[in-house]
Amino acid sequence: MALRLFVATTSQGKLRDFRTAAAAHSISIEPLPNLEGIPAPDENGATFADNATLKAVYYSRLAPGELVLADDSGLEVDALAGAPGVRSARFAADTGLVDSPDANDNTDVWNNMLLLQKLASVPAAQRTARYRCVLVAARNGQPLHSAEGAVEGLILDSPSGTGGFGYDPLFFLPELDLTMAEIDLETKLSLSHRGRAFAALLPFLSDSSEANS
Repeated sequence: MALRLFVATTSQGKLRDFRTAAAAHSISIEPLPNLEGIPAPDENGATFADNATLKAVYYSRLAPGELVLADDSGLEVDALAGAPGVRSARFAADTGLVDSPDANDNTDVWNNMLLLQKLASVPAAQRTARYRCVLVAARNGQPLHSAEGAVEGLILDSPSGTGGFGYDPLFFLPELDLTMAEIDLETKLSLSHRGRAFAALLPFLSDSSEANS
């Protein structure tokens, strides 16, 4: 029987990434039931690991007996001393750039615009950055395993590509001469921070499933 793994995210982009990574390993990826109606915990950790752990512990208490996976991930830009880091999803919102209640969600647009503004005077060779992801699996409020993945790249001075989400149109992979938004899902999961973290976690997920069977 396929291992079922609940993921504590409402991000369709993240769910798509996880499902693509899990497809070859007989793992069923599902969003945590009724997640949108559950008050989110405060992500006040200083690191990706802190936030991923607190989310995994919090949400696993709401699905007794189930394996629940939570991640925290983001972009670290060297010229910005590692920012936006754990604030990647809230980068623009932290400065007051938010949509009106009746508008479409333009979070990615605002975040990318702010990033380009902050890097406007930074030469191309100094726009080094990385995507980093930490995954934590928990059951019944107890963290079981964690894994990390990262991928290095450069930040372009304008977006390129329509795939992916977040900062993908600006995140350039020199070895492929493409942005993360220009590659197919299979390629993305083979080298992305989220795909690498998931691959590193897989052996532990199998062990956890057997221990609970």
